[in-house]
Amino acid sequence: MALNYLLPTISTSFIVISAVLVAIGWYHIRQKNRIAHERFMVAGAIFAVAFFIVYVSRTIFAGNTAIAESAPDAVRSFYYVFLLFHIVLATVSAVFGIVTLTLAYKKSFAKHRKLGRWTAVMWLITAPTGVIVYTLLYVLYPGGDTKPVIDAIFGW
Repeated sequence: MALNYLLPTISTSFIVISAVLVAIGWYHIRQKNRIAHERFMVAGAIFAVAFFIVYVSRTIFAGNTAIAESAPDAVRSFYYVFLLFHIVLATVSAVFGIVTLTLAYKKSFAKHRKLGRWTAVMWLITAPTGVIVYTLLYVLYPGGDTKPVIDAIFGW
């Protein structure tokens, strides 16, 4: 039972750290400090991968948590729409992140620069939406059942 709260807290912390590192990396490239930019962006990517590993492991072994039945209907409705938005945004951001990092690795800096701006903005929106999902599930309305991901997404 403790892992049902510990692992989401760890994974959410990782995604927040990732976003902070991406923001700092973005700041450094605006200051023309490429070395610091690269280091912060790589560190941000490492924390994003750590998030993904913890999240997927928890999903596989324990399932996902549904919002508690005690949450008001209006909150539950908002939550399901918001969760879908978050999942789509996170997925698109992750794909963009992989492509952006690949472009940098291949030294295709003109393409990296164009895509990187969009990627960073999406990531800096995705992280707070993840914190909101976490807050709804584990702080404001804790106690939902742990169940397979598809059931949690659609409230079955």
